[in-house]
Amino acid sequence: MQLIRTFGLAMVATFVSAIPAMAQGEIAKRIIGTWRLVDIRNDKGEQIRGSNPKGQIYYDTGGNMASQIMPDWERPKFGLGKSTPDQAKAAIDGYTAYFGTYTVDEQASTVTHHREGNINPGDLGYWVRQIEFREPNRLVLKTKGTNNQIIWERISK
Repeated sequence: MQLIRTFGLAMVATFVSAIPAMAQGEIAKRIIGTWRLVDIRNDKGEQIRGSNPKGQIYYDTGGNMASQIMPDWERPKFGLGKSTPDQAKAAIDGYTAYFGTYTVDEQASTVTHHREGNINPGDLGYWVRQIEFREPNRLVLKTKGTNNQIIWERISK
C-alpha cells in the first residue's frame, strides 16, 4: 500500500510540474511570447559572443520553448554538405540552439528549460535561470548565484 501511495504522489508531482504556463501565475504569463536578444554578459560584466550577437527565444502557452543565439563574429560560408571539418566547427562555434519545454517556479522566480534537442548533444537536460523583468519590455535570465545574464526584448506576445 505504501508503494502505491508513494507512486501516486510522484505521479501527481510530475503532473503538477508539467502544467502549461497558461495555468500558472503572473511570471509565467509575462514570459509568454517571442523575445529578441539584446546582450549577453558574463560574471565579470563582459560581453560574450561579441558586441552585437543575434538571437531569439520564445515561450508559448502550451509550455514549449526554443532558443537560438548566434555570435556576431564572422563565420565561414559554404554550401550545404560542402564544409571541411574546420569550417563546420567554426560555423557552430559560439552558436546556441535548443528546444523543449519549460516550467516556471513563481516562488523562486525561475524558469527551467527542459532541453529535448540541442545543437550540442552533450548539453541536454535542465537549465534553470533566475527571471527578472525590466520595463518596458525586457526579460533578463540570470545564472543563479552569479551575475551572468542574457537580456531579451519582447518582439511579440
